[in-house]
Amino acid sequence: MEASKVNQLKLFIQQCDSNPALLQDPALKFFRDYLEKLGAKLPASAYGKGESAKKTEAKDSFVDESDDDMPELEEQFGPSSTSPKVPEETASDDEVVESEVELDNEGVIEPDNDPPQKMGDPSIEVTDEKRDEAQTAKSKAMEAMADGDLDEAVNHLTEAIECNPTSAIIYATRASVFVKMKKPNAAIRDANAAIKINPDSAKGYKWRGMARAMLGHWEEAAKDLHLASRLDYDEEISAVLKKVEPNVHKIEDHHRKYERLRREKDERKKERERQRRRAEAQAAYEKAKKQEKASTCKPCGATGGCSGGMPGGFPGGMPGGFPGGMPAGGMPGGFPGGMPGDVDMSKILNDPELMAAFSDPDVMTALQDVMKNPANLAKYQANPKIAPVIAKMMGKFAGK
Repeated sequence: MEASKVNQLKLFIQQCDSNPALLQDPALKFFRDYLEKLGAKLPASAYGKGESAKKTEAKDSFVDESDDDMPELEEQFGPSSTSPKVPEETASDDEVVESEVELDNEGVIEPDNDPPQKMGDPSIEVTDEKRDEAQTAKSKAMEAMADGDLDEAVNHLTEAIECNPTSAIIYATRASVFVKMKKPNAAIRDANAAIKINPDSAKGYKWRGMARAMLGHWEEAAKDLHLASRLDYDEEISAVLKKVEPNVHKIEDHHRKYERLRREKDERKKERERQRRRAEAQAAYEKAKKQEKASTCKPCGATGGCSGGMPGGFPGGMPGGFPGGMPAGGMPGGFPGGMPGDVDMSKILNDPELMAAFSDPDVMTALQDVMKNPANLAKYQANPKIAPVIAKMMGKFAGK
């Protein structure tokens, strides 16, 4: 509803509040009946001679009206049965909990927790003599491996690493021995050292991948083994990948499944939020529509009020001396006892200047003050904003 019409309605209600006798006018009987239908208790002065308040059980004068003509405020009567409903959360909307993946864990072992093996000092200077000593120690380790003495092989390779800590191949060789000894963590430490020295160490990636497979770290193992195979393919890598890759595929499928479930859950949550907002908007629209229907005047069909005459008007007369052309002594006759009931309010409602003035809070405050006590008019006789408005209104009341 437009602000100017709301202000007109406020002005009318305040007049009725200060002078309930206004409701005696037969033209406003529909409004009085409407108030009674809402449960309002009106004072006796609101009824004419021979009239009284209706009993709540009795039918009122409204006939052939649907419930849509009355605003069904949800805060008073609860939500409408036709209001859009927001879908409730279901068990499927709970937090997505991942299940365990069924993998082939044959050959997976418990991690070794031995103290870290001795590593070489990369800051030392490696002379030709040291390189020769390292090569001799490595050869002894290979002989020990051939004899199946893995502990002895580790000791010789550790000596070789101390002589030449810059050799990636010696670290990778010791890593291979730790894999054979089923010490995957020790093998990973040596493989990391080999890869640090030489980022293209195929043996380093191979033995780290095999050690990770022994621990059941399937995705990391597959990554290392594929890289090792690209650098230097061998049959041993291919054989291990045949065991590793099926588990990797299961893990990837598992991740995709639960990522999809989480996305679907998020989409359901977003859809519920969209439906909730639509329901709120629909409820607000229906409420506004019903209120607009309720504000329509039944006799004349006008929205926001009735254009018929308003009885009573300003109680009492207007004092004289009003600037802007009001004759001394006030309005003719002073409108004693109030304004005649045949005043055509449409002259005021159709006056654009008055409608514009009614939207001014200062003007509305002054009009309310005068309506409460006509003697307060004297306060506004010298006000250049208020005085012309009141003078024009009184001119309308006088039929000008």
